[in-house]
Amino acid sequence: MDNISKAPRATWRHPVWSTAQKSCVGTALGNGKLWFTTGKGIVTEVFYPRIDIPQIRDLGFIIADGQGFWQELKTLPESQLELEDPRIPLPVIRHHHERFDFTLKICADPERDVLLLDFRLEGDAALRPYLLCAARLGEDAENNRGWVDDWEGRPVLWAEQGPFGLALACRNADGYPALERRSVGEVGNSDLWQDFHQNGRMRWDYQEAGPGEVALASRLPRQGTLALGLGTSKEAAATNAWSSLAEGFQSCAAGYGTGWNAWHQRHPTPRNFASKLPAAANALYVRSATVLKVHEDRTFPGALVASLSVPWGEASDSRGGYHLVWSRDLVESAGALVAMGATTEARQVLTYLISTQQADGHWLQNQWLGGKPFWQGVQLDETGFPVLLASLLRQYKALNDVAVTDMVTRALRFIVHEGPVTGQDRWEEDGGVNPFTLAVAIAALVEGADFLGGNASDCALMLADYWNARLEEWTFVCGTDLAERFQVPGYYVRITPADVLVQDGAKNEWVLIKNRAHDPHLPAGEQVANDFLQLVRYGLRSADDPHIVASVKVMDGVLKTDTPSGPVWHRYNGDGYGEHADGSPFDGTGIGRGWPLLVGERGHYALAAGEDALPYINAMVAMTGKGGLLPEQVWDATPIPEKGLFPGHPSGSAMPLVWAHGEFVKLCHSAVRGTPIDRPANTWKRYQGKVPKIDYRLWRLRQRPRQLLAGQELRVLLQAPFTLHWGTNGWQSVQDTDSEDWDLGHVVLLPVRKLSAGDSVQFTIRWRASGDWQGEDFHIDIIGGSALPGRS
Repeated sequence: MDNISKAPRATWRHPVWSTAQKSCVGTALGNGKLWFTTGKGIVTEVFYPRIDIPQIRDLGFIIADGQGFWQELKTLPESQLELEDPRIPLPVIRHHHERFDFTLKICADPERDVLLLDFRLEGDAALRPYLLCAARLGEDAENNRGWVDDWEGRPVLWAEQGPFGLALACRNADGYPALERRSVGEVGNSDLWQDFHQNGRMRWDYQEAGPGEVALASRLPRQGTLALGLGTSKEAAATNAWSSLAEGFQSCAAGYGTGWNAWHQRHPTPRNFASKLPAAANALYVRSATVLKVHEDRTFPGALVASLSVPWGEASDSRGGYHLVWSRDLVESAGALVAMGATTEARQVLTYLISTQQADGHWLQNQWLGGKPFWQGVQLDETGFPVLLASLLRQYKALNDVAVTDMVTRALRFIVHEGPVTGQDRWEEDGGVNPFTLAVAIAALVEGADFLGGNASDCALMLADYWNARLEEWTFVCGTDLAERFQVPGYYVRITPADVLVQDGAKNEWVLIKNRAHDPHLPAGEQVANDFLQLVRYGLRSADDPHIVASVKVMDGVLKTDTPSGPVWHRYNGDGYGEHADGSPFDGTGIGRGWPLLVGERGHYALAAGEDALPYINAMVAMTGKGGLLPEQVWDATPIPEKGLFPGHPSGSAMPLVWAHGEFVKLCHSAVRGTPIDRPANTWKRYQGKVPKIDYRLWRLRQRPRQLLAGQELRVLLQAPFTLHWGTNGWQSVQDTDSEDWDLGHVVLLPVRKLSAGDSVQFTIRWRASGDWQGEDFHIDIIGGSALPGRS
């Protein structure tokens, strides 16, 4: 038997995460600040003291007889997961092997930062369970240290890194310490798995490991309770771990259940759901409510991360994964909370967003919970969504005393000056003019105007109407090969380059698809997405608008895949965000797969079109994983059983996706109510699906129309005070007009309604603050007719 104190260092390191296919996510609704996930029949990441800080990669088990037989549990197929109460994320996992059965119950202590695992091994008496835990304290895989030690006379396994400590302790059925033979090592070289792989049994007894990615190991009794404690030091973690063990699993589980039962009683499933929706849909509704609540942080109330997973985690070393905050995902989820009656949580979402708004009014692409940026893109819809949440809460009389005027003013000012172009679309890839982003921005302007009043309201509504009226001019194409193939006049495109605001031909420009190994070089006019459906959901267009109907036909023809679980839609044609053809993980490139989230969006359109939303609800139910969680994507190609990929079932992407669960909750409410539950009320009242009739043309430095219909007013909107030096028909009748302050921008209403077709307007700009001239002259021709060229 080898007995070396210091574990050999790993010579090669490539730290990755655990499977993204979670079967359960849980947390206690008490004083504890600990979250856990399960996948492949074991515990995967555990988060503490915030939901964005994972502290381990996984905690699993090996079953062995000490004579050469050994079986790692996570590699066993078909483990079973049960919830004794579907409302409570307290999983019971059962593993079956011809030589044994292993049962694992998992519970977070509601009062302490401890995860308890009650285990029982049955079968061959020669077998024993062995614990294997890969520490990743503070998300760090390079500087963890591990020890075998005793704490106050009880055996423990310890790890520490920076401000975090971890302790593993065990008790038997009688309450006595039960960690038996113990060892620590470095993952990939001296950990327990390597020991069994090389020796067929546990032979190593290393007492210290690291700094590096360390693994903690111990032989266990056939039955007992294991405690994973976390704290600000290893000693603090051990103290809490033994406190939980002393209280016992059943007592902690009872408190855990009490907290969850109380929360669900405050937010019950609506009574009419039982008669209106199938039992499986009602079950997923309850599970979705739990998922939403689990993903909420407690240090920063209202901060919900996108998912407690890292997409394709087993192949990813991403520091952030999806345990980050996106304002879009957050508000989409908050809309579900409002629908459920969880307005306290939704209000906390709003106050959290108010606190993390940037000085210029926008929100970061995504961020750590404390507000530190992760990715650096700017997405215009993420600035609009918080305004919509404020309006939704007010609509439900749940805004209370939350001060939103400053937030709304800054957000609208950013939208006014940056829109209609977005730096990135909602899929975080390309910039330009996107129908989904525009729908959110227009709705935010309308809803925000109602908070502000006065000139700010006038400015917001002017811009909202103008953008709404120009939607087809900017984002609809006609006469393309795709239009001919589906025998429609045209369709809304995925995104149009920003040049569409200032020049013709922009729809023929190539739009890069960044997640493909070989970009297909598709012009904007040949890229289709379902993003335009938001125009119907928010009331900017009716479901039977000819542009919408034609686009749905193209979208269904290009993006829909029929699976055994039901139809599913891709994000856009040419998408590369998904597994490769052979099922290997997305690694920066791949092939886009179907998104259950988009099934929900398609269901909302069906509802608006007077169709039954139930087939879409049933499809989403069928696309859940074994634990009943909704994935980001489902596999939609030929089965690859050896990689667990089957059509209509979860792929290796993130699961659960909180946004998808939020969409399911909203679709259930919308289906029962008959209208979209999150439709902005003022936006619907203003447009009711119809294109607004406007009698003006808007001119801006980034949006320069060259023609004006006779009888229209010309409005110039700029960011700072200015004087318009202008004349007509070759600089005749020159005069100066000072801009008016409309709070969100500075406006000149140019009195040119009396000009006739064939006339023209010339002008230039002088900035009042500096006295500087813009340095260029601008020219607009007056034309006749009922529509401007390019308007469909």
